[in-house]
Amino acid sequence: MADEQADLEIQAANPPQTVEALRAEIMRQYELASRRMKQVASFVLDKPEDIAFETLAVVADRAGVQPSTIVRFAKTLGYPGASQMQKVIRDEMLASHITLAYGERARQFSEAGGGEETADTILDEYVEADILALNHLRQSVTSAQIAEAVDAMVKAKTIYIAGFRRAFPVASYLAYALQRAGKRVVFIDGTGGLWSNQARGIGPEDLLIAISFRPYAEETVKCHALAVEQRANILAVTDSNVSPLVKGAAQALLLREAEVRSFRSLTSTLCLAQSLVIAYAFATQDEE
Repeated sequence: MADEQADLEIQAANPPQTVEALRAEIMRQYELASRRMKQVASFVLDKPEDIAFETLAVVADRAGVQPSTIVRFAKTLGYPGASQMQKVIRDEMLASHITLAYGERARQFSEAGGGEETADTILDEYVEADILALNHLRQSVTSAQIAEAVDAMVKAKTIYIAGFRRAFPVASYLAYALQRAGKRVVFIDGTGGLWSNQARGIGPEDLLIAISFRPYAEETVKCHALAVEQRANILAVTDSNVSPLVKGAAQALLLREAEVRSFRSLTSTLCLAQSLVIAYAFATQDEE
């Protein structure tokens, strides 16, 4: 209760009237918020279509909190209640037919899942889910962001790449492909538990590409912290504005992966990684 009261004391003077302003205000307050409020903040940032179109009871259930907690969260942002916050997100999503279509189709797909488990149906489910995720990637990561990331890759003396657990295949591919493209790369794979030895040489002229998704791999978070400490440039590939990889990163590429029967895909992340590698190869072809 004391934490919730503290949250109420850091209300925004004026409630945000756009989704962009809402995200910015959430990020501004995030570090000072209680655990429950951070839980709601993450849900609002990561699942805006649920906030926009579901009832408060459904949102609370999916976020794993009480409806009153969401109301209190909205009030910390300056809104009279949760419905006013929902309206800001809903109005903007209704104006963006592509975003709305993604949210609706993703929900319909999720609700349709869970039928007979055969090889054919599981393949169909994954293909459909990956198509949705790839379309969302195309909408959420812009050509300007790709260009900025490639520019950082070109300018880096050495690219360090860290991605553990589920992100390991993507990190491994990036290291392999960039080495083939002629870039000096250090793949922090943590062999023998020696990730810190592999990362110790990173410096201000280098770039760390850190890849991790909820729940975030401890090794990747520690590599990120070391890169921040050494003032290296950081490109984060992650799933949320409140991911621990975003803070201190020069750039963050955010994406959503498909999830089928509680198993998450890597299709969008690999597609993004391949796009970065090919764009890098084209950017440096005149140097060869």
